[in-house]
Formats: sequence, C-alpha cells, structure tokens
Amino acid sequence: MAGQPAAVQLGPGRGVRWRRWLGLSVPALIALALLVAGVGADWLAPHDPEFVNLGARLQPPVFDGGSWDYALGTDQVGRDIFSRLLHGARISLIVVGIVVPGAALIGTLLGLISGWAGGLIGQLLMRLVDVQLAMPAILFAVLLAALVGASLRNVIIILLIWTWPSYARLVRADVLSLKQRDFVTASRATGAGPAWILRKHLFPNVVNSIVIIMTLEVALVILAEAALTFLGVGAPPGTASWGVMISEGRDFMSVAWWPIWLPGLALLTIALTGNLMGDWVRDALDPRLRNLR
Repeated sequence: MAGQPAAVQLGPGRGVRWRRWLGLSVPALIALALLVAGVGADWLAPHDPEFVNLGARLQPPVFDGGSWDYALGTDQVGRDIFSRLLHGARISLIVVGIVVPGAALIGTLLGLISGWAGGLIGQLLMRLVDVQLAMPAILFAVLLAALVGASLRNVIIILLIWTWPSYARLVRADVLSLKQRDFVTASRATGAGPAWILRKHLFPNVVNSIVIIMTLEVALVILAEAALTFLGVGAPPGTASWGVMISEGRDFMSVAWWPIWLPGLALLTIALTGNLMGDWVRDALDPRLRNLR
C-alpha cells in the first residue's frame, strides 16, 4: 500500500555479536596457547621431559596436595607431566603442519583434475578415493607398524593417506558444478587452456571450502595421531607424546589419575577448540550456512 514505510532489516543484535566474538576469541586463544607451547617447549618446560627420577614418581599435582616443583605432578617414572605436555604439543604441531597442508595439496590437485577431465580419468581417480575410504585405517596402521616398526613418520604417512580423499571429493563436486558456469564457457570460447581455467577460475572458487576442511582437520589429525600412538603405531614408548602419556598412564590409573587424565583433558580441549574454530571459519567464509545449525 502506498505510503507505508519500507521494511528495515536490522543487523544482528549486540548479544549475537558478543556470542560470535566469544565463539572466536576463546578457541583462538586456546589455539595460540597450543602454538606457543609447541614452539617454546624448550624454554617453557621446567624439566627435561625425558628425565627419569624414580624418587619423585607419581607425585600429585599442586592442586591435589603436590608441590610447585612439579606443578602438574609426575608420571610412573618421575618425569614431569607439565614438561611432557608442552613437548607433546610440539609433536602434535609437527604432525598437523605436515599432514593438513599435504593432504589439502594432494586432494585439491586430484579433485581439480578429476572434476575437470571427467570421463575415464575422473572415474579412475574417484575409484582410487573409494578404495582408500574402504581401507580400514587402523588395520593399515597396525600392518605398517608390524612391517617397518612404530615411528612418527609412519603416523604422518597413514594420516596423509587417510585424509586427502575428503578434499578430493569436495573439490571434484565443486568443479563439476563450476565448469558448467557461463564464465568458464566464455573462457573456453576465447581459447583459454585447462591449466589457465583451473588456476584463474576454478581454484579461487573452491579455496574457501578447502580452508574450512583444513580448519576442521586440525583437531581430527591431533586426535588421530594420539590414537595411533596409543595403539603403538606412532612415537616409541617414552617419547613426550600425548598418546604415549595416555598409553603409559593407563596402567597406573587406579593409584594416580593425573598421568592419564591431564593429557586426555588436553586432547579434549583441542578437539572442542578445533570444532569451534571450524564452525567460525565456515560461517565467515560461507554465511549461508550460519542459520542451518
């Protein structure tokens, strides 16, 4: 009706903006703390994480009657848990720093090629993805450890093989849709080659999805590294790794809770942080998904 004022769309209220800011700042601070702990472990750790002191074995944390000499207590052979947690963060960062970018690179390249080429090449690449997804990761990890021994390198190889298909599937699906768009058709009509189109048109349109998956994969990779190490596939016994700490601490859980609960709490915190950061990045890069939760 004439004369009626136009509807005004209001932006999110202060409470919504505050929740969004809090949802980013808290996980970001935790992620920053993990980064500082891993990078600065040599300077921040009060003790050598590998030093055995049987005279101080199973000392409780300071908040459970222990002393400030071992603020988070000691394990079954007297190693300082706080120092081991810091150095365990470094191992997690190393694994994440190799696996996440490596899997993203492999999966993105194969997804771009498969989606653009289609036909037999695309089908062969997707069958490779299906074969990989059908392969039990745990069984493969145990077999690899039996053949060549447990090591951090094996964990990295296993996680690379396990994680790249998620990128390949998503990128391929996006490319199959994008290559039908008018701007791609116009580029092909002007004589642009596949490499130019992939680099200039298709990759920029899938990079947001890649970043979202990479953010979500950080926590998943850290948890998987700890799980594989717990099973004896990763870092050897005695290493300052969160998975090793949980594996060694379970035998003493009835008399000392801290050797297993503290690294477990660290893993839980990282998992929650990764999920929250992934949600925030997803909402920031694709606001259409914000109201779907």
